[in-house]
Amino acid sequence: MAASEDFARLTDPFRPELLAHCYRMLGSVHDAEDQVQETMIRAWRSYGEFEGRASLRTWLYRIATNACLRALENSSRRPLPSGLGAPGEYPEAPLAAARPEVPWLQPIPDALVSAGSADPAEIVASRQGMRLALIAAMQYLPARQRAVLILRDVLRWRAAEVAELLGTTTTAVNGMLQRARVRLEQAAPGQDQIHEPADPADRALLDRYATAFQNADVTAVLHLLREDAVFEMPPEPTWFTGRELIGRFLRSWVLAEPGRFQMIPTAANGQPAFAVYMRGPDGVHRAHAIQLITIAASRVTRVISFNDPGLLATFGLPSAVPASAAPVPCR
Repeated sequence: MAASEDFARLTDPFRPELLAHCYRMLGSVHDAEDQVQETMIRAWRSYGEFEGRASLRTWLYRIATNACLRALENSSRRPLPSGLGAPGEYPEAPLAAARPEVPWLQPIPDALVSAGSADPAEIVASRQGMRLALIAAMQYLPARQRAVLILRDVLRWRAAEVAELLGTTTTAVNGMLQRARVRLEQAAPGQDQIHEPADPADRALLDRYATAFQNADVTAVLHLLREDAVFEMPPEPTWFTGRELIGRFLRSWVLAEPGRFQMIPTAANGQPAFAVYMRGPDGVHRAHAIQLITIAASRVTRVISFNDPGLLATFGLPSAVPASAAPVPCR
């Protein structure tokens, strides 16, 4: 029992950052949790052989990285709808059938991977390393290139450390890193910088967006979008780009009446997000989606509505909320 308690005391503080690492590798919060658990089981079994030649953190990252590489051997990449085909052109037409068989990219709650750092620069760097555009772009990289990019560019490991972890040479690591950077830029050129959700102007923008969405005020929603904004809704493969088409889609299929949706602020991937609840025939608002919002230059540039009610439990949120007499601004 003492050894078990000692192991837990030493390794538990690393769980959030290991979860972030596995999520970056896998693109799924559920798969990442599974591999962190696998990492801890393997580490516990080998703990008696750990001789301190490397730091405990490095040792755990080695186990976690190899666990993720094994998990990726028989897995396909996790896309967003915008990574599978061209945007929709007919917003009034019925959507294409949902594709639940696709292993879609998932968001991850900030609360699960918070490093607990008080250093503002470290917090911003951590959020940038979790942004969804980066995770989506990483899906285009082969598994070992993905590992090298994360370890070198996100975690700032030295090339020699990465080479030792992967059982290769520093020359090979540098080559993989160069190829990964090129492919990443091709997959997601000129990514928008993520603003801090606590920025007062952005917070006010988000309040206006939530209020407009709850009130089914499509005109107000569109006023907040950039002209070339993107709206996608996995597991629906159809997605739209441009204010006009997004507005036509929202009017036709989503924002039919005020009060249909309730929005609860949350945060995912270092970005602002909303838990979305949709009203049923009985008047109860039930879990519907997690909407991830990207903001740049005081406009919403992308909305990704992950229409998976099960995700809300991952965010520690209830499956239903009481009916509200009237939509109210989010605070």
